[in-house]
Amino acid sequence: MAAAVEVGVYKDALLLLGTAAVIAPFARRLHITPVFTFMFAGALLGPNGLGRLIPIYPHFAAFTLSDTQQIRPLAELGVVFLLFLIALELSLERLTTMWRLVFGLGAAQMVLSTVAIAGIAAMFDNTPAASVILGSCLALSSTAVVVELLAKQKRMASTTGRLSFAVLLFQDLAVVPILFVVGVLSSHGHVSLASGLGLALLQGILAVGVIVVVGRLVLRPLFNMVAQDGMSEFFIAAALLVAVGTGVATAAFGLSMALGAFVAGLLLAETEYRRAIEAVIEPFKSLLLGLFFFSVGLDINIGEVLKEPVLLLGSVVGLVVLKTAIFIPVARWFRFPWQTAIRSGLLLGSGGEFAFVVLGLAVTGGVIPTETGAFMLMVAALSMAALPLLDWFGRKITQTAAPVALPPEADVAPPVHGGVRAVIVGYGRVGQLMSDMLTRHSIAHIAVDSDPSEVARMRRKGHPVYFGDATKLEFLERCGIAEAQTLILTVHTSAAIEAIVTAARKIKPDLHIVARARDAEHARKLYTLGVTDAVPETIEASLQLSEAALLGLGVPLGYILPSIHERRDEFRKELAGDKSDATDKVYAARRTTR
Repeated sequence: MAAAVEVGVYKDALLLLGTAAVIAPFARRLHITPVFTFMFAGALLGPNGLGRLIPIYPHFAAFTLSDTQQIRPLAELGVVFLLFLIALELSLERLTTMWRLVFGLGAAQMVLSTVAIAGIAAMFDNTPAASVILGSCLALSSTAVVVELLAKQKRMASTTGRLSFAVLLFQDLAVVPILFVVGVLSSHGHVSLASGLGLALLQGILAVGVIVVVGRLVLRPLFNMVAQDGMSEFFIAAALLVAVGTGVATAAFGLSMALGAFVAGLLLAETEYRRAIEAVIEPFKSLLLGLFFFSVGLDINIGEVLKEPVLLLGSVVGLVVLKTAIFIPVARWFRFPWQTAIRSGLLLGSGGEFAFVVLGLAVTGGVIPTETGAFMLMVAALSMAALPLLDWFGRKITQTAAPVALPPEADVAPPVHGGVRAVIVGYGRVGQLMSDMLTRHSIAHIAVDSDPSEVARMRRKGHPVYFGDATKLEFLERCGIAEAQTLILTVHTSAAIEAIVTAARKIKPDLHIVARARDAEHARKLYTLGVTDAVPETIEASLQLSEAALLGLGVPLGYILPSIHERRDEFRKELAGDKSDATDKVYAARRTTR
């Protein structure tokens, strides 16, 4: 007889999974950002929501979390993975190109907003440390919501998108020192702000130094060993170990776990395993970040907040107006037009997700009073909820303005989708030749391969190749397939090609796919799978032999080349079948363009 199951043990887990698997997707269809969905679910299902009604309606206990403290350590991992992925997205080349906007405009926005908000906080009898923390955390904007909003509207490449991204990039970098300063102030009691900064600097240098030294010695050999084994579950385990393990290491120094994960991400950003790790971590990050916002919602006491609705609404409006008013002249100083400054200022005027992290850490450490932290948390949450409205308002009041050219330093594509025109899958001799030809024609591209040893060898030579499994949908997305024009397949295995083509078509149905084939029969199969053009090795070899033979027999090259092209087109029509017309149109259009 089976043992009795204690349903209550699994109730909290079922409520969390139900929010992630049912409520969040449904809300997304209604164009509601998952961030707000998880926060609302946490507020509703927590002790300050339905939990308050349990004495009156006992059956509500079945829909209320019974142990809110149990999920918080797990929820913090969402922020750890978020910073880990942000660090993986950074690149020295991108920072060098955009340095004036990132470290000039971004730093100016951050410093001026922090000083202004901290000054207002000090007027309400907050301590200097609490004022600075409130100023710095409310100066941050929402990377998750702003980027999602701009990407959904295909505005990431616009002037507004690139300006906003540059500022958000600096803010993401600023989160790290803010977190460990708050951590040091919390762990050392009521020390002075200057002492806290000094301790934070010393501990931070020591922790980062240890992680960098150990990471450079261990990380690449670790992933090389795991990748050689070929077991994807081991690779997932290694990625999770590095992200969480480095976080635990910095926590042992009394600092934020997110700091360690960020440093580890930076160390891995320039390796051949970067994109594969991104694809592995992304699902965990999304789920755990949702859990983090769910835990934020647990602390929202709507009843208490509604006692002072005017003060709350005034604080939200004041935060947005203050940050926007600071940003607009700064953006104008950097020679951005009025319409761009206004649109970006309103997008960056709200609070951000890291405000919840900083406020939670500061309240737990006793640096900020609980009441103040809860109120400011609601201010940040409501300002984020207003972002779609703020964006609409910004576009509405500037829609009559004439379009303007991007400043040179802003004319850099954001890294969200890679910014490549072609992706090569398979980096053997054929793939390397393809990469060389694309480089000669100045076509931005990357290559991927599943052989870690070969990838490591090519990376040492400066080739743009990454390790990963191209049959995985998440990995292809990380490689920028959605924005690429062409996918080039040089692998042999039919099963792998079928999986890659299927995944690529899901991401971008009109993607131009060129695939290498062993022979005519293999080419026919590839056409049925959905490739745009299959190139059989045997037929190409015979055509090249024919060209060499005819040239040796004295036939003029001017007659040989058209006949070779004509014969190749005949083969293509025969092999492609129903797809031949579409393929011919593509090549005809390209010949016309040339």
